[in-house]
Amino acid sequence: MSDLADRFSLSGQTAVITGSSSGIGRAIAEEFAADGADVVVCSREQENVDPVAEAINDAAEGSDDHGRCLAVECDVTDRDAVDALFEATVEEFGGVDVLVNNAGASFMAGFDDISENGWERVVDINLHGTYHCTQAAGEHLAGGGVVVNLASVAGQRAAQYMSHYGAAKAGVINLTETLALEWAGKDVRVNCIAPGFVATPGVEQQMGVSAEGIDRDDVDRRIGTSEEIADVARFLASDAASYVTGETLVAQGVPQGEELPSQ
Repeated sequence: MSDLADRFSLSGQTAVITGSSSGIGRAIAEEFAADGADVVVCSREQENVDPVAEAINDAAEGSDDHGRCLAVECDVTDRDAVDALFEATVEEFGGVDVLVNNAGASFMAGFDDISENGWERVVDINLHGTYHCTQAAGEHLAGGGVVVNLASVAGQRAAQYMSHYGAAKAGVINLTETLALEWAGKDVRVNCIAPGFVATPGVEQQMGVSAEGIDRDDVDRRIGTSEEIADVARFLASDAASYVTGETLVAQGVPQGEELPSQ
């Protein structure tokens, strides 16, 4: 492998990816493992992540270059469960090099119609869960590591019927910037991805938009795929992004309300 390829490689790393039973989280786990990283996938239900680990481990069989996978049941809003997640990771793979905070949840509703319970639940998973996982990972990352947070363009600008989600993701973006400053002395980089509209299973369920129907022949892209966000996560986790920290990388294709210039 060339020096350039080495800088983009995650081979030999251990990565924890939360919310990785499907969609963006699963795509990140599969791409990291294919690149040689050992990965830990987690979800609130063990049965949801077992198939992910099984598929990755099947792909790793007989290969010296493919990473292995451990599936762990973990609710990111439960600190004891989060601590147990990292204990299991260290026991299985010997340490932690990368944390990807992908676990999230939302629903569409006007602000007046969001109950206190609904507001707290969305903020708890998206923001409080990121706090739990990042703080628990901190002691293992000290001395060199990477945190990649998943936010949203909804955390950067107004998004109708998403006030709870947007507020939580805005908090994730600010946490990213602040922690990048605080942890720079520990040699830990902290960055964030703000995806636009991505054809995940959740989006398909809510809006009927499937990744299978996406045309990738033109650059005029209004919706992304989970794999395209995984590519961004892989870059930020690699040494190729060694001069990038405290940043929020927007991946949204052509911004809504804007048009490509005519040729």
